[in-house]
Amino acid sequence: MRKPALALIFLAPLLFAQQRPSTPSTPSAPSIPSIKSTAQQGGAATGGEYAPVKDAQHRPITAGGFVDGAPIVFVNVAEKAGLASFHHKMGTPEKQYIIETPGSGVALLDYDNDGWLDIYLVNGSTYDALRGKEKPPRAALFHNNHDGTFTDVTEKAGVANERWGFGVAVGDYDNDGWPDIYVSNYGKNRLYHNNHDGTFTDVAEKAGVTLGGWSTGVTFGDYDGDGKLDLFVAGYVHFDTEHPPAPGTAVTQYSFCQYRGKPVMCGPRGLQGEHDHLFHNNGDGTFTDVSEKAGVSDPNAYYGFSAVFADLNDDGKPDLVVANDSTPRYCYVNKGDGAFEDMSYPSGLALNDSGREQASMGVAVGDYKNDGKLDVVVTNFSDDYDTLYSDEGDGNFTDVSYQAGIAETTIPFLGWGVGFLDFDNDGRKDIFFANGHVYPQVDQYDWGTTWKQRPLLFRNLDGKHFEVVPANPKSGLAELNPSRGAAFGDLFNDGHIDVVLNNVDGTPSLLHNTVQNGNHWVELKLIGGSKGPRDATGATVFLTANGVRQRADVLSGGSFLSNNDPRVHFGIGKATRVEKVEVRWPGGTTEQHTLPGVDRIFTITQGSKTVADSVPGKEKTKGKK
Repeated sequence: MRKPALALIFLAPLLFAQQRPSTPSTPSAPSIPSIKSTAQQGGAATGGEYAPVKDAQHRPITAGGFVDGAPIVFVNVAEKAGLASFHHKMGTPEKQYIIETPGSGVALLDYDNDGWLDIYLVNGSTYDALRGKEKPPRAALFHNNHDGTFTDVTEKAGVANERWGFGVAVGDYDNDGWPDIYVSNYGKNRLYHNNHDGTFTDVAEKAGVTLGGWSTGVTFGDYDGDGKLDLFVAGYVHFDTEHPPAPGTAVTQYSFCQYRGKPVMCGPRGLQGEHDHLFHNNGDGTFTDVSEKAGVSDPNAYYGFSAVFADLNDDGKPDLVVANDSTPRYCYVNKGDGAFEDMSYPSGLALNDSGREQASMGVAVGDYKNDGKLDVVVTNFSDDYDTLYSDEGDGNFTDVSYQAGIAETTIPFLGWGVGFLDFDNDGRKDIFFANGHVYPQVDQYDWGTTWKQRPLLFRNLDGKHFEVVPANPKSGLAELNPSRGAAFGDLFNDGHIDVVLNNVDGTPSLLHNTVQNGNHWVELKLIGGSKGPRDATGATVFLTANGVRQRADVLSGGSFLSNNDPRVHFGIGKATRVEKVEVRWPGGTTEQHTLPGVDRIFTITQGSKTVADSVPGKEKTKGKK
């Protein structure tokens, strides 16, 4: 595979235009190898050591490369919206140990069923809080006030967590029509049951899903087709706060406590990993651990991060993808008999195109080619590229990162949250990457990377190639943060996808989508019937407008330890009508619907021919002009 040179490609945003080129070119420059072409013996798997990439002002490209006059796509309105009262906290600023570095996720959910997305931000903790010496940091639930602002309702809702939090996933596990929240922690996890009155009750102990090690990625999915959502929880590192992994101690099996030859916190390589867990929903409020029986227990004890249930081979049964740090990724194919087959290597998802494991953080699935198949994108460590896998059919995936124009740009960045989203409503799914380093020490060296980094947005040109959207200095794409969790959804019910970022040791970002191009859109909220998950998790929607057939799936979890808008969103460009909507419900039933308009949010209920407006008073909402 030919790989374009690391050079001025980061200034490519200067070439950005409002209209897509009719014949985008494929990168064809000769390959320039890394300084050290083999993976270094550091704490995380990388592709080697690369020369610094800087912008015209000699800033590392991770904290520079801004383009004056570029279109402003996102604006950070977190403070104006009332989210600045939340402050994430994770260990000490020095980040001496690995537990202080991964950060936490964020979930978008309509917890009170009023038709507007609310925000749940997971928080970390401190060593003193674990030992009862100080008040622990709190997670936060923000209620959407329908006017661009949010109110902190954590106290009333009872979802503060007050444990060392990492991941979150949303799913209606008891099919009562109200979303429940699962939070993964270092220590015992929580399952917050929605009480239908603005409050939640932690029922994790009763449900049997607390675990107790270091849990990370979470995803709900009905893997056995019984109509009830089951729960998968990934495990990361076996960590003991009383005997933390420090260089030269017995806890570290190898001397993997360096990055580019400089001392940093130890891990994950050289540390003992945690196993993964699959919990079967018994239908009575309890779950049974079926990890080994189902074949997803992770006997290798890889360093699991993000996970997502998704039907990768279109057989109507949810498969499972797990992004593992510095170890091969997992791809489990659902056999339909209560068990999975490990197809990680045969599928092509375990390794990159060079046959090398990567330090994977986040994972997203989506159909960026509009061919009806789910593709996969994974974020990785710096000195490595984020990986885009094209679904070739029959369960086969190909690393097309370089051909698509994703790889070269992402090498200096350390990626976390990730999502497929149509930010400009043109009918093609774009890709957003949240970035930030794990070693504060990188700011002391001329490595071309930084602790705080800007996010990256790649615009889908033609279903095959992407280009970087330039970061206007006044836009949210130019803001520097050690970002981790990222969740994507229409927070303002205006048909444009926004992004919420959970930033380590800081306040969150709410990147409000400000694109104004006149493109039209449709969003659908699905309600499942009596024989499937009530929240329709696992459903697939095909929408045809102007002759273009798009796909979107209702998923739980993914990104980096986060949960996106459960509604499916379609940009339809200049089309003013939707020709056809096909819904493939969990369980295999397919229904067709006709939409009475565009630029609106509709509710489709399984078994009903009626399509209703989801948000009272929003029936005449139009796309931004």
